Amino acid sequence: MSSEETQLNLSQPSGGLNEFDPEIAAVLVDEYNRQTDKLEMIASENIVSPRVMEVVGSVLTNKYAEGYPKRRYYGGCKFVDVAEDLARERAKELFSAKWANVQPHSGSQANMGAYLALLDPFSGEDGKKVPIMGLHLNHGGHLTHGSPVNFSGRLFDVHAYTLDEKTGRIDMAEVARMAREIKPRLIVTGASAYPRFWDFDKFREIADEVGAYLLADIAHIAGQVAVKLHPDPIPVCHVVTTTTHKTLRGPRGGMILSSYEAGEIMLQGMPKPKTVPEAIDSYVFPGIQGGPLMHVIAGKAVAFKEALQPSFKTYIERVLENARVLADELMKRGFNLVSSGTDNHLMLVDLSNKGLTGKASEKALERSGITANKNMVPGDKQSPFVTSGVRLGTPALTTRGMGIDEMKQIAEWMDRALSDVEDKELHKSIRAEVKEMASGFPHFQEM
Repeated sequence: MSSEETQLNLSQPSGGLNEFDPEIAAVLVDEYNRQTDKLEMIASENIVSPRVMEVVGSVLTNKYAEGYPKRRYYGGCKFVDVAEDLARERAKELFSAKWANVQPHSGSQANMGAYLALLDPFSGEDGKKVPIMGLHLNHGGHLTHGSPVNFSGRLFDVHAYTLDEKTGRIDMAEVARMAREIKPRLIVTGASAYPRFWDFDKFREIADEVGAYLLADIAHIAGQVAVKLHPDPIPVCHVVTTTTHKTLRGPRGGMILSSYEAGEIMLQGMPKPKTVPEAIDSYVFPGIQGGPLMHVIAGKAVAFKEALQPSFKTYIERVLENARVLADELMKRGFNLVSSGTDNHLMLVDLSNKGLTGKASEKALERSGITANKNMVPGDKQSPFVTSGVRLGTPALTTRGMGIDEMKQIAEWMDRALSDVEDKELHKSIRAEVKEMASGFPHFQEM
């Protein structure tokens, strides 16, 4: 079979899937059409390169490789060891870190591995849960930063800091006051819906004052951090976790980074203390995971190499420019944005002043060919299933090659679509306009 015959056709299922499983074949075609015909504006989503998809769908999916390179519990790992070593070395180069673990299956498992390595959850005073701090979910935080329905909220004594509802920004003086009162053992920074820069240096000052570890979850801003277009947490924080998709534009997965080589952590069942990176390695495997996903790890290695190219910084610059333009255009049309703008790839639109809910707005936008997600906003009086806001992001649109002219047009479409969230005929007409514009942009465009 020629190399041409083995290439993945992105628009049609390959390998006889149409004949064997037409239902799943239809899912692939329908999803491809959805991604190309509509505008993907969910801030946590992006579009990977054909190179990454080729690796993730490769023979590497067949290999079990419990352990780490040169220290596996299975034979036959010679070649997957090469892939994991490449992923680790490229991650360290990309983020200027001294250590990397690329095995977490997701950002949530990266956080779990880091938390449990750093802290015994029930080693607090009198056997109580250990106190930690993280940004409140309703103010832009993540489930794993202390939500009561998540492992983080169940295992730890969580104290959530919030945004100043007037400015939409983190009040660092209030964070410091809380930390002095609570004396957390871990302070978590990072968010899933915070549009502003993080002051990692100030957080480290607070952490050092109260004797806490500082962890940065940069899942959303990893691409910006990698190209130095966001303050860098690596030299400042004890541990940094991230996903490898979102702005980093790799396969779905997680990663943990650190340049902190000190520490003395005694893990249960271990004969001697470990440094922070050693302890985290032990907690990722065998602590919380079994065999790593070698096809995904190899895909991470490819994505990291892509992100090391000069063109990736150009891509991130365009992501940020598109976000600023979209934010400005929405505000011109009377939309309220939390913090009145954005420093990164996303924005959080508070629809309270327009008498709209996030749920109704998400559906109206979806009918109009614009995919976004409802989201809580600071001081939200709606339930998490309804919300008063929507979150928007520009990474996927920028990957397709869209720029400031398209952002201006999208703002106009959103304004029309949300002028009447029940007018399905209006939304149908916008949907046709969206499809026509989207047809002029490929699924993935090299910068």
